[in-house]
Amino acid sequence: MSLHLYNSLTRRVEAFKPADPARTTMYVCGPTVYNYVHIGNARGPVVFGVLADLLRRRFGALAYARNITDIDDKINASASEQGVPISVITERFTAAYREDMAALGVAAPDLEPAATAHIGEIVAMIQRLVEAGHAYAAEGHVLFAVDSFDRYGKLSGRDPDEMLAGARIEVAPYKRGAGDFVLWKPSSDDLPGWDSPWGRGRPGWHIECSAMAAAHLGETIDIHAGGVDLQFPHHENEVAQSECAHGGRTFARFWLHNGMLNFDGAKMSKSVGNIARVHDLVRAHPPEALRYALLSAHYRGPLDWSDGLIEQSVRTLDRLYGTLRDLADVDADARIPDAIEAALDDDLNTPQALAELAGIAGEARKAGDAAERARLKSELLGAGLALGLLQQDPATWFARGASGEDDARIQALVDERVAAKQARDFARADAIRDQLAAEGIVLEDTPQGVRWVRKVA
Repeated sequence: MSLHLYNSLTRRVEAFKPADPARTTMYVCGPTVYNYVHIGNARGPVVFGVLADLLRRRFGALAYARNITDIDDKINASASEQGVPISVITERFTAAYREDMAALGVAAPDLEPAATAHIGEIVAMIQRLVEAGHAYAAEGHVLFAVDSFDRYGKLSGRDPDEMLAGARIEVAPYKRGAGDFVLWKPSSDDLPGWDSPWGRGRPGWHIECSAMAAAHLGETIDIHAGGVDLQFPHHENEVAQSECAHGGRTFARFWLHNGMLNFDGAKMSKSVGNIARVHDLVRAHPPEALRYALLSAHYRGPLDWSDGLIEQSVRTLDRLYGTLRDLADVDADARIPDAIEAALDDDLNTPQALAELAGIAGEARKAGDAAERARLKSELLGAGLALGLLQQDPATWFARGASGEDDARIQALVDERVAAKQARDFARADAIRDQLAAEGIVLEDTPQGVRWVRKVA
């Protein structure tokens, strides 16, 4: 098998191999920790987490970094409003982010660098840019001179003048060029700041990722990933400052960008106000269903988010876990099927992988031979493993949101209904069925007997 990925830099699908066979490197842009993240912010961590596991299976050692931006004007504003140090804000929402990602089945990255822990590296990179003539100091600021990098715009593939015309660019008298962007800015006494050759101040957003990626992964990395909304200006600026600071060496060999989530036809964003926070969603719905929903569309395209999508994902997982429950008497170890690996090797084609998983489950439900049932259960578990799904005990999945005592009560009613039907007491059987239906319990007739599931709210 050969892994192929769409490279935003070249705008084509290319075969991927790490530059160093002994160490694959990947950097994914992480959150700015001033509030809870919305579900759109979780798409990248979920999808690129699947990629991280795939890279480890293909190439062995992986250094996967996902940063924390813990110095930002929004963080400063929140801290000022509450009258607390920025660390109170950042520590709270960093912890919440980790908790919410874990609920979605997103494993922690190998490295989680924070911007405030890399001020020295940031200052050093800015100094190199100034010395090389790619940046200049002005009124306490240091700015990158866009016209000093003749390949500016190569990542987004658009003319710099067109990009600047469509972007919200800060107009300031100290700028030499309209598109020049801030690497360092001054801090007043009431704002967080660090000493630097240009006075007390704090870093601009773009320089943070460049410095942290270089510090932990090297001057050239294999894969840089993030949301397509970051392609310009954030990632474009990362390319410019990194390659200028490192003597023209390529910053990232592959660029991967996930598409946005739409809600009622509009892009989900905090500025619009049409957001669904992960922190709330994982408490209102089975987190695994949210993960399934995020994987249901190809990562490069948009994903239409809705309650209907969540409900459909829950029902699908009900069927899949129901299949595993029916195979409870079969001993099997997870084995990732070739068809799943082939789908993921094809630019992370998770919709195809989910279709293959459903096909395996369908075969398993029809299989009668013991060896065939064992093979299919092994493949079903393996397919789930590759996607971060089906790793719970089926009983745990079906008991979501309920106590063990409630499960026992429901099972007792199901058993009583079966007995009533066998005794031809159809009035009692119908009464129990109606009672369970009113409680949101759906009964399913299977070759193994009557099963029950909780209906999606």
